[in-house]
Amino acid sequence: MRTDEPAGGTRPLDRPLPDVAGLEAEAAEVLPAHVLGYFRGPTGAYGIPTEAERWSQVRFRPHVLRNTRDLSLATTVLGTPVASPVLVAPMAQQRAAHPDGEVATAKAVSRRGTLLGVSTNTGVPFADIAAVGAPWWFQVYVMDDRTITTDVVQRAAAAGASALILTVDAPGTDPSQPQHEPRTWSERYGMQANLRDDTGRNLVTATRSLSLDDIGWLSGLIGLPVVVKGVLRADDAVMCVDAGAAGVIVSTHGGRCLTQSTTSADALPEVASAVGDRAEVYVDSGLRTPEHVAAALCLGARAVFLGRPVLWALATGGDARVERLLSGFDTQLERVLHSLGAASLDELGPDLVA
Repeated sequence: MRTDEPAGGTRPLDRPLPDVAGLEAEAAEVLPAHVLGYFRGPTGAYGIPTEAERWSQVRFRPHVLRNTRDLSLATTVLGTPVASPVLVAPMAQQRAAHPDGEVATAKAVSRRGTLLGVSTNTGVPFADIAAVGAPWWFQVYVMDDRTITTDVVQRAAAAGASALILTVDAPGTDPSQPQHEPRTWSERYGMQANLRDDTGRNLVTATRSLSLDDIGWLSGLIGLPVVVKGVLRADDAVMCVDAGAAGVIVSTHGGRCLTQSTTSADALPEVASAVGDRAEVYVDSGLRTPEHVAAALCLGARAVFLGRPVLWALATGGDARVERLLSGFDTQLERVLHSLGAASLDELGPDLVA
Protein backbone atom coordinates (compact mmCIF):
# COMPACT_ATOMS: atom_id res chain seq x y z
CA MET A 1 0.00 0.00 0.00
CA ARG A 2 1.29 3.43 -0.87
CA THR A 3 1.81 5.90 1.95
CA ASP A 4 3.56 9.11 0.93
CA GLU A 5 4.81 8.11 -2.52
CA PRO A 6 2.87 7.29 -5.69
CA ALA A 7 2.71 3.68 -6.86
CA GLY A 8 5.78 2.75 -8.86
CA GLY A 9 7.14 6.25 -8.33
CA THR A 10 5.67 7.34 -11.67
CA ARG A 11 2.97 9.83 -10.66
CA PRO A 12 4.11 12.98 -8.86
CA LEU A 13 2.13 14.24 -5.90
CA ASP A 14 1.94 17.67 -7.49
CA ARG A 15 -0.10 16.59 -10.50
CA PRO A 16 -2.97 19.00 -11.18
CA LEU A 17 -5.80 18.54 -8.72
CA PRO A 18 -8.69 18.14 -8.28
CA ASP A 19 -8.60 15.13 -10.61
CA VAL A 20 -10.98 12.82 -8.79
CA ALA A 21 -11.31 10.25 -11.57
CA GLY A 22 -7.53 10.02 -11.84
CA LEU A 23 -7.17 9.66 -8.09
CA GLU A 24 -9.73 6.87 -7.99
CA ALA A 25 -7.93 5.03 -10.79
CA GLU A 26 -4.64 5.33 -8.90
CA ALA A 27 -6.26 4.18 -5.68
CA ALA A 28 -7.64 1.13 -7.49
CA GLU A 29 -4.07 0.12 -8.27
CA VAL A 30 -2.85 0.17 -4.67
CA LEU A 31 -5.84 -0.75 -2.49
CA PRO A 32 -6.76 -4.37 -1.70
CA ALA A 33 -9.87 -5.48 -3.58
CA HIS A 34 -12.02 -5.77 -0.44
CA VAL A 35 -11.08 -2.26 0.67
CA LEU A 36 -11.67 -0.76 -2.77
CA GLY A 37 -15.06 -2.45 -2.94
CA TYR A 38 -16.02 -1.14 0.48
CA PHE A 39 -14.97 2.41 -0.36
CA ARG A 40 -16.76 2.41 -3.71
CA GLY A 41 -19.96 1.01 -2.25
CA PRO A 42 -22.96 0.33 -4.51
CA THR A 43 -22.13 -0.07 -8.19
CA GLY A 44 -25.63 -0.62 -9.58
CA ALA A 45 -27.93 1.69 -11.51
CA TYR A 46 -27.99 4.16 -8.64
CA GLY A 47 -25.13 5.47 -6.59
CA ILE A 48 -22.37 8.00 -6.85
CA PRO A 49 -22.27 8.15 -10.69
CA THR A 50 -25.92 9.21 -10.68
CA GLU A 51 -25.32 11.71 -7.88
CA ALA A 52 -22.34 13.26 -9.65
CA GLU A 53 -24.19 13.39 -12.96
CA ARG A 54 -27.04 15.25 -11.30
CA TRP A 55 -24.69 17.86 -9.86
CA SER A 56 -23.19 18.27 -13.34
CA GLN A 57 -26.63 19.04 -14.77
CA VAL A 58 -26.89 22.26 -12.76
CA ARG A 59 -26.33 25.24 -15.03
CA PHE A 60 -25.08 28.64 -13.91
CA ARG A 61 -26.41 32.12 -14.75
CA PRO A 62 -23.29 34.21 -14.09
CA HIS A 63 -23.08 37.94 -13.54
CA VAL A 64 -20.51 39.98 -15.48
CA LEU A 65 -18.66 43.20 -14.72
CA ARG A 66 -18.59 42.56 -10.98
CA ASN A 67 -15.55 43.43 -8.89
CA THR A 68 -14.21 40.17 -7.44
CA ARG A 69 -10.63 41.23 -6.76
CA ASP A 70 -10.98 40.74 -2.99
CA LEU A 71 -12.69 37.36 -3.26
CA SER A 72 -12.75 35.24 -0.11
CA LEU A 73 -13.85 31.66 0.57
CA ALA A 74 -13.89 32.13 4.33
CA THR A 75 -17.01 31.30 6.29
CA THR A 76 -18.11 29.81 9.61
CA VAL A 77 -19.79 26.50 10.44
CA LEU A 78 -21.70 26.51 13.73
CA GLY A 79 -19.53 29.45 14.73
CA THR A 80 -16.20 27.82 13.87
CA PRO A 81 -14.19 29.91 11.36
CA VAL A 82 -13.01 27.96 8.31
CA ALA A 83 -10.96 29.15 5.37
CA SER A 84 -13.09 27.23 2.89
CA PRO A 85 -16.62 25.80 2.63
CA VAL A 86 -15.11 22.46 1.56
CA LEU A 87 -15.13 20.28 4.68
CA VAL A 88 -14.11 16.61 4.99
CA ALA A 89 -16.90 14.12 5.58
CA PRO A 90 -16.81 11.50 8.32
CA MET A 91 -15.76 8.27 6.62
CA ALA A 92 -15.14 4.85 8.11
CA GLN A 93 -12.04 2.71 7.74
CA GLN A 94 -9.56 5.43 6.76
CA ARG A 95 -6.74 3.30 8.13
CA ALA A 96 -7.57 0.86 5.34
CA ALA A 97 -6.57 3.63 2.92
CA HIS A 98 -3.49 4.76 4.82
CA PRO A 99 -1.86 3.50 8.05
CA ASP A 100 -2.27 6.90 9.74
CA GLY A 101 -5.98 7.12 8.89
CA GLU A 102 -7.73 10.20 10.26
CA VAL A 103 -4.49 11.54 11.72
CA ALA A 104 -3.16 12.04 8.19
CA THR A 105 -6.48 13.50 7.05
CA ALA A 106 -6.55 15.84 10.05
CA LYS A 107 -3.06 17.11 9.24
CA ALA A 108 -4.19 18.10 5.74
CA VAL A 109 -7.40 19.62 7.10
CA SER A 110 -5.45 21.63 9.66
CA ARG A 111 -3.05 23.01 7.07
CA ARG A 112 -5.97 24.01 4.84
CA GLY A 113 -7.88 25.65 7.68
CA THR A 114 -11.05 23.62 7.26
CA LEU A 115 -12.95 21.05 9.38
CA LEU A 116 -12.95 17.25 9.74
CA GLY A 117 -15.81 14.85 10.39
CA VAL A 118 -14.76 11.79 12.41
CA SER A 119 -16.71 8.56 12.08
CA THR A 120 -17.87 6.35 14.93
CA ASN A 121 -16.20 3.62 12.88
CA THR A 122 -12.66 4.96 13.02
CA GLY A 123 -9.51 3.03 13.80
CA VAL A 124 -7.72 6.05 15.28
CA PRO A 125 -8.06 7.09 18.94
CA PHE A 126 -9.70 10.45 19.50
CA ALA A 127 -6.62 11.72 21.33
CA ASP A 128 -4.43 11.16 18.28
CA ILE A 129 -6.82 13.07 16.05
CA ALA A 130 -7.24 15.88 18.56
CA ALA A 131 -3.46 16.27 18.92
CA VAL A 132 -3.25 17.48 15.33
CA GLY A 133 -5.30 20.56 16.21
CA ALA A 134 -7.85 20.58 13.38
CA PRO A 135 -11.44 21.38 14.38
CA TRP A 136 -13.61 18.26 14.20
CA TRP A 137 -17.16 17.04 14.59
CA PHE A 138 -18.00 13.53 15.74
CA GLN A 139 -20.38 11.46 13.62
CA VAL A 140 -22.65 9.31 15.80
CA TYR A 141 -24.37 6.04 15.13
CA VAL A 142 -26.82 5.51 17.99
CA MET A 143 -26.54 1.85 18.94
CA ASP A 144 -29.08 -0.43 20.57
CA ASP A 145 -26.88 -0.46 23.66
CA ARG A 146 -27.10 3.25 24.40
CA THR A 147 -24.63 3.08 27.24
CA ILE A 148 -21.94 2.47 24.60
CA THR A 149 -23.15 5.47 22.59
CA THR A 150 -23.19 7.63 25.72
CA ASP A 151 -19.65 6.59 26.60
CA VAL A 152 -18.16 7.23 23.16
CA VAL A 153 -19.94 10.57 22.76
CA GLN A 154 -18.71 11.78 26.14
CA ARG A 155 -15.15 10.76 25.33
CA ALA A 156 -15.32 12.44 21.90
CA ALA A 157 -16.45 15.65 23.56
CA ALA A 158 -13.71 15.40 26.17
CA ALA A 159 -11.17 15.01 23.34
CA GLY A 160 -12.34 18.20 21.64
CA ALA A 161 -15.20 17.40 19.26
CA SER A 162 -17.21 20.61 18.87
CA ALA A 163 -20.43 19.16 17.41
CA LEU A 164 -22.19 15.83 16.92
CA ILE A 165 -23.34 14.53 13.54
CA LEU A 166 -26.33 12.25 14.12
CA THR A 167 -26.60 9.88 11.17
CA VAL A 168 -30.24 8.92 10.60
CA ASP A 169 -30.29 7.29 7.16
CA ALA A 170 -28.53 4.00 7.97
CA PRO A 171 -30.90 1.90 10.13
CA GLY A 172 -28.85 -1.29 10.28
CA THR A 173 -27.19 -3.22 7.50
CA ASP A 174 -28.72 -4.80 4.41
CA PRO A 175 -28.92 -8.57 5.10
CA SER A 176 -28.92 -9.30 1.36
CA GLN A 177 -25.44 -7.82 0.95
CA PRO A 178 -22.21 -9.57 1.93
CA GLN A 179 -20.81 -8.15 5.18
CA HIS A 180 -17.16 -8.00 6.22
CA GLU A 181 -16.60 -9.96 9.42
CA PRO A 182 -16.29 -7.21 12.07
CA ARG A 183 -13.52 -8.81 14.12
CA THR A 184 -11.35 -9.21 10.99
CA TRP A 185 -11.69 -5.54 10.11
CA SER A 186 -11.24 -4.53 13.74
CA GLU A 187 -8.01 -6.49 14.09
CA ARG A 188 -6.63 -5.24 10.78
CA TYR A 189 -7.69 -1.59 10.89
CA GLY A 190 -8.72 -1.01 14.52
CA MET A 191 -12.20 0.05 13.44
CA GLN A 192 -13.54 0.11 17.01
CA ALA A 193 -10.63 2.03 18.51
CA ASN A 194 -12.90 4.30 20.54
CA LEU A 195 -15.56 1.78 21.54
CA ARG A 196 -15.24 -0.14 24.80
CA ASP A 197 -16.38 -3.70 24.25
CA ASP A 198 -14.55 -7.04 24.14
CA THR A 199 -17.31 -9.30 22.84
CA GLY A 200 -16.52 -8.98 19.12
CA ARG A 201 -19.95 -7.48 18.42
CA ASN A 202 -20.33 -5.14 15.45
CA LEU A 203 -20.93 -2.15 17.68
CA VAL A 204 -21.33 0.36 14.87
CA THR A 205 -24.56 -1.09 13.47
CA ALA A 206 -27.11 1.67 13.92
CA THR A 207 -30.24 1.08 15.93
CA ARG A 208 -33.62 1.00 14.20
CA SER A 209 -35.37 2.74 17.05
CA LEU A 210 -34.29 6.34 16.41
CA SER A 211 -36.79 9.16 16.87
CA LEU A 212 -36.84 12.95 16.96
CA ASP A 213 -36.38 12.70 20.73
CA ASP A 214 -32.84 11.44 20.16
CA ILE A 215 -31.75 14.87 18.94
CA GLY A 216 -32.43 16.36 22.36
CA TRP A 217 -31.08 13.25 24.10
CA LEU A 218 -27.74 13.53 22.29
CA SER A 219 -27.44 17.25 22.84
CA GLY A 220 -28.27 16.81 26.50
CA LEU A 221 -25.46 14.27 27.03
CA ILE A 222 -22.67 16.83 26.75
CA GLY A 223 -24.28 20.06 25.54
CA LEU A 224 -22.81 20.03 22.03
CA PRO A 225 -24.86 21.12 19.00
CA VAL A 226 -26.35 18.28 16.95
CA VAL A 227 -26.35 18.20 13.14
CA VAL A 228 -28.69 15.62 11.61
CA LYS A 229 -27.18 13.80 8.61
CA GLY A 230 -29.30 12.06 5.99
CA VAL A 231 -32.19 14.51 5.54
CA LEU A 232 -33.79 14.56 2.06
CA ARG A 233 -37.19 16.19 2.72
CA ALA A 234 -38.29 19.67 3.73
CA ASP A 235 -40.80 18.43 6.30
CA ASP A 236 -38.20 16.18 7.98
CA ALA A 237 -35.72 19.06 8.04
CA VAL A 238 -38.23 21.32 9.78
CA MET A 239 -39.05 18.63 12.34
CA CYS A 240 -35.36 18.13 13.08
CA VAL A 241 -34.86 21.85 13.66
CA ASP A 242 -38.01 22.01 15.80
CA ALA A 243 -36.56 19.16 17.87
CA GLY A 244 -33.38 21.12 18.51
CA ALA A 245 -31.01 20.36 15.63
CA ALA A 246 -28.47 23.12 14.97
CA GLY A 247 -28.08 21.97 11.40
CA VAL A 248 -28.92 19.30 8.84
CA ILE A 249 -26.83 17.56 6.22
CA VAL A 250 -28.62 16.73 2.99
CA SER A 251 -27.15 13.32 2.21
CA THR A 252 -27.84 9.99 0.56
CA HIS A 253 -25.02 8.39 2.59
CA GLY A 254 -22.95 8.30 -0.58
CA GLY A 255 -25.62 6.22 -2.31
CA ARG A 256 -25.14 3.34 0.14
CA CYS A 257 -28.51 2.94 1.80
CA LEU A 258 -31.61 3.42 -0.36
CA THR A 259 -30.75 2.75 -3.96
CA GLN A 260 -33.65 4.67 -5.50
CA SER A 261 -33.81 7.75 -3.32
CA THR A 262 -33.77 11.27 -4.66
CA THR A 263 -30.33 12.79 -5.10
CA SER A 264 -28.78 15.33 -2.76
CA ALA A 265 -28.76 17.88 -5.58
CA ASP A 266 -32.53 17.54 -5.98
CA ALA A 267 -33.29 17.54 -2.26
CA LEU A 268 -31.08 20.46 -1.26
CA PRO A 269 -33.18 23.40 -2.55
CA GLU A 270 -36.39 22.37 -0.75
CA VAL A 271 -34.55 21.61 2.48
CA ALA A 272 -32.65 24.91 2.42
CA SER A 273 -35.83 26.86 1.66
CA ALA A 274 -37.76 25.17 4.46
CA VAL A 275 -35.04 25.62 7.07
CA GLY A 276 -34.26 29.21 6.17
CA ASP A 277 -32.07 30.91 8.75
CA ARG A 278 -33.26 28.74 11.67
CA ALA A 279 -30.35 26.30 11.27
CA GLU A 280 -27.40 25.64 9.02
CA VAL A 281 -27.71 23.40 5.97
CA TYR A 282 -24.86 21.30 4.57
CA VAL A 283 -24.71 18.71 1.80
CA ASP A 284 -22.66 15.70 0.73
CA SER A 285 -22.85 12.79 -1.78
CA GLY A 286 -21.56 12.93 -5.32
CA LEU A 287 -19.64 16.21 -5.17
CA ARG A 288 -16.68 15.71 -7.47
CA THR A 289 -15.70 19.10 -8.91
CA PRO A 290 -15.42 22.73 -7.75
CA GLU A 291 -18.39 23.47 -10.01
CA HIS A 292 -20.42 20.95 -8.02
CA VAL A 293 -19.40 22.73 -4.82
CA ALA A 294 -20.41 26.12 -6.24
CA ALA A 295 -23.75 24.69 -7.36
CA ALA A 296 -24.40 23.35 -3.87
CA LEU A 297 -23.59 26.71 -2.30
CA CYS A 298 -25.90 28.47 -4.74
CA LEU A 299 -28.70 26.01 -3.95
CA GLY A 300 -28.58 26.76 -0.24
CA ALA A 301 -25.73 24.85 1.40
CA ARG A 302 -23.54 26.75 3.83
CA ALA A 303 -20.73 24.28 3.24
CA VAL A 304 -20.19 20.86 1.66
CA PHE A 305 -18.63 17.67 2.96
CA LEU A 306 -16.21 15.98 0.56
CA GLY A 307 -16.10 12.20 0.91
CA ARG A 308 -14.62 9.57 -1.39
CA PRO A 309 -12.22 11.94 -3.21
CA VAL A 310 -10.44 12.36 0.13
CA LEU A 311 -10.14 8.58 0.48
CA TRP A 312 -8.58 8.29 -2.98
CA ALA A 313 -6.10 11.05 -2.15
CA LEU A 314 -5.31 9.50 1.23
CA ALA A 315 -4.65 6.11 -0.36
CA THR A 316 -2.37 7.54 -3.02
CA GLY A 317 -0.27 9.99 -1.06
CA GLY A 318 -1.27 10.40 2.57
CA ASP A 319 -1.72 13.82 4.10
CA ALA A 320 0.30 15.56 1.36
CA ARG A 321 -2.07 14.32 -1.32
CA VAL A 322 -5.19 15.16 0.71
CA GLU A 323 -3.84 18.66 1.26
CA ARG A 324 -3.16 18.97 -2.46
CA LEU A 325 -6.71 17.82 -3.23
CA LEU A 326 -8.27 20.35 -0.88
CA SER A 327 -6.00 23.09 -2.16
CA GLY A 328 -7.02 22.25 -5.71
CA PHE A 329 -10.69 22.46 -4.82
CA ASP A 330 -10.19 25.85 -3.18
CA THR A 331 -8.14 27.28 -6.05
CA GLN A 332 -10.63 26.14 -8.65
CA LEU A 333 -13.61 27.19 -6.53
CA GLU A 334 -12.14 30.70 -6.48
CA ARG A 335 -11.99 30.55 -10.28
CA VAL A 336 -15.65 29.54 -10.44
CA LEU A 337 -16.70 32.37 -8.12
CA HIS A 338 -14.79 34.89 -10.20
CA SER A 339 -16.60 33.54 -13.26
CA LEU A 340 -19.95 33.88 -11.48
CA GLY A 341 -19.22 37.46 -10.50
CA ALA A 342 -19.33 36.66 -6.78
CA ALA A 343 -16.73 38.13 -4.41
CA SER A 344 -17.82 36.09 -1.39
CA LEU A 345 -19.88 33.06 -0.45
CA ASP A 346 -22.65 35.41 0.73
CA GLU A 347 -23.18 36.49 -2.88
CA LEU A 348 -24.02 32.95 -4.01
CA GLY A 349 -27.72 32.17 -4.31
CA PRO A 350 -30.40 30.45 -6.39
CA ASP A 351 -30.50 33.35 -8.87
CA LEU A 352 -27.09 32.14 -10.14
CA VAL A 353 -28.31 28.68 -11.16
CA ALA A 354 -30.89 27.39 -13.60
